[in-house]
This record gives sequence, C-alpha cells and structure tokens, in this order.
Amino acid sequence: MTKPSVRSYLVPVLTCAILTAPWTTAQAGQRPQSPARGGVPASPGRAADEGVRGSAVADDRDANETRERFKETLERYPPSLARVLKLDPSLLTNQDYLASYPGVATFVAQHPEVAHNPGYFLEWVRSQGDWGAPQTPRDQLLNFWKDLLAGTALFVGLTMLAWFVSWLIRMFVDHRRWLRLSKIQTEAHTKLLDRFTANEDLLNYIQSPAGRRFLESAPIVTDAAPRGVGAPYGRMLWSMQAGVVLAVTGIGLEIISARSGEEFAPPLAGFGVLAMALGVGFVLSAIIAYILSRRLGLIEPPAPATDSRG
Repeated sequence: MTKPSVRSYLVPVLTCAILTAPWTTAQAGQRPQSPARGGVPASPGRAADEGVRGSAVADDRDANETRERFKETLERYPPSLARVLKLDPSLLTNQDYLASYPGVATFVAQHPEVAHNPGYFLEWVRSQGDWGAPQTPRDQLLNFWKDLLAGTALFVGLTMLAWFVSWLIRMFVDHRRWLRLSKIQTEAHTKLLDRFTANEDLLNYIQSPAGRRFLESAPIVTDAAPRGVGAPYGRMLWSMQAGVVLAVTGIGLEIISARSGEEFAPPLAGFGVLAMALGVGFVLSAIIAYILSRRLGLIEPPAPATDSRG
C-alpha cells in the first residue's frame, strides 16, 4: 500500500478555504464593533430621537412666546378687535382691514404662522356669549367686582326708592289730614257765624277769650315759636352705634379676606377698610358733637349732689 503524499492533503484544504472566504468577510462586515472600555455605546436612533424631542420643546417655547407677544399687541387695541379676528380669522390676511391696526399688521407680517394657525394664537380670546371658555384669575376678580358693585348699587337704589315712596305717602297723608281738619274748622266757623243775627253779638263773641281762641285756632301750626337749641343726644348716640357696627363689620371682612383665596381677598379687604373708615368717622363725629355741645353750653352740667345729713 502506497503512502499518501502531502499534496493530496493540501488540495482539499485550500479548496474549502477559497469557498468559505466570501461568507466570513460578510459576517465580519456586519458584526458591530465593540466599544472601548469605559465608553458609551453609540446609538444613532436614540440620538436622533433626542434631537427631535429637543427641537419640539424649543418650537413649543417659541410658539408660546409668540402667542404672548401677539396677545400683548392685541391688548393695545379695543377688545372687539380680538373677538372679530377670532370669529373671522381670514381678516388676518386682509391688508385693507389691518391697515387701521398697524401694530397687528406688522406682527402678522413678521410671524406668518399666526395667520396659518389662528385657533392656537387666538385661543385666549373669549367671544361674547362664550361662557364655556376658561377664565383667568384676573377675569374672575373683575367679574366679582362687577357683580358686587352691581348688587350694591341695586340695593342702594331700591332703598332710596323705598324711602322716597314712603316720604310721598307721608306727605299725602299729612295733606289729607290738613284738608280734613281745615274743612271741619271752616264748617264750624260757618255754623257759628250763622247763629249770630246781629253784628254786635258777633263782635262781643270775637272780643271774648273763648271767641278769640276759637278764631285763632288752626288745624296745623303754621308759624311755630322758635325752639330752643338743645344737645343732639339722639344723633350722638346714633352716630356712636353706627360707628361701632361698621367698625366691627370691617374687622369681620378683613378676617374673611385673610382666609379667602387670592381672587376674592382684595375686594373683601377693600370693603373691610372702607367699613372700618366709615365706622371710625361716625365715632369721631359723635365725640366732636359732644365736645362742641359742652363748649356751647348745650349740655347742662350735672347738679351737685345734696347732702341729706345737714
């Protein structure tokens, strides 16, 4: 048996190496490179996502700033302009309409995205009758003040109307009473004069004290004697009571405003200060009236106490 030569072993090995070389090269090209020690593996997809997210955040920030600046621009003009632009956004591209508002025209020309997306940039505008739109704290505060002032004005108006009507009713009743008494007195005088047949009897009756009092009597005193000026005790007491009540009311409003929210605290605090100021004014007026009455001698000094021992 002949011994195989070296050539017979090399030919199959070389043939296998030639056939498997392309596949090995392709696998080596597709295998990712191992990162260096201590380094961060490269991720192109993750880096692209972070870049897109960062650009979106920047765009949102710029859009918000643009909307705030556009809001400030519109607030320089009447509020009806913003409502009209929200109802008809096509006016943002109408140069003839915007010619009357140069600030808005310049802003829209510098920021064309406002005309492309008017719903976003005019989202804060509340149209008339749009009660479902959210209100800012400033709008809530203004509405509270308006409602409170309207209610106060209505209450004061109704109070004055009731007082005026009561005054008219009182004057009418007094006039009717005066007419009735005057008619009774006239009839009495007429009947009395008819009883006298001679002028001498009439003159004697008029000159008598009873006849003089009867003829000089009147249903309502028309020329009363001047009254003596006395100390206004009633007014002083009323002023003192009203001042104390108003001051306590003001203190209560201040306490309520301290425990209320930021939207309702300022008006309550304002009314509290006003009530306390009125209360202090009433109290001071009562004190001043008392001092003036003492100096003018309208208040009599207390009589000295008598000693019963002597």
